[in-house]
Amino acid sequence: MNLAERLEQSLSELDCPVQFQSRRIRQRVIQYLLLIEKWNKQYNLTAIRTIETMLYRHVMDSLSIISYINGPKIVDVGSGAGLPGMPLAIARPDWQIILVESNQKKAAFLQQVKIELGLANIAIASARIEGLSPTDKINTIISRAYASLGVFVKTTRHLVSPEDIHCRWLAMKSRCADRELEEVSAPFFIENKIPLAVPGLSARRELIIIGQSAQLPKLDRG
Repeated sequence: MNLAERLEQSLSELDCPVQFQSRRIRQRVIQYLLLIEKWNKQYNLTAIRTIETMLYRHVMDSLSIISYINGPKIVDVGSGAGLPGMPLAIARPDWQIILVESNQKKAAFLQQVKIELGLANIAIASARIEGLSPTDKINTIISRAYASLGVFVKTTRHLVSPEDIHCRWLAMKSRCADRELEEVSAPFFIENKIPLAVPGLSARRELIIIGQSAQLPKLDRG
């Protein structure tokens, strides 16, 4: 099978309510993969060198979480080559996704992808996540191979109001040990741990969903 056929088959196997019948969506995914392959030679975006493997380990892996994301405002922390934020933005043009990447070369690549694919629904933040100050309410914060759960929550909690119990943190993991799960402490909590089925990928993948409990106001003892 050629790349287009592999993509079409993989999308048909994806457990997702989003319809990928749009030819433009499929064309953009292929164009994105070709850009990764081209830029990877100079910028070392990923250790994966074959475009077919990138399809499964990067694009399909990213799209496997689409059913668990609440939109429309999303932040992708440590986006790297645009994962998972770029495939999600291609699949869901109604979502607004901020790709946060502190590496200047990778951020330049993301900007070029945005231009060439005409993705008006993404913004590139070339900065550390601690310095991000979004003006809109965030619905979902996602990460893929970014950091431990404790660091993930600690470095992003400023993006969400303490009173906001609807935002979710989604961490994509290969395997999450109990000691890492225990890094998440009040007011945050592990809401769910979901095994992911990724078309074309036999390796174990998990999605850790973290919620935030309402914080009671401090009593004035004066």
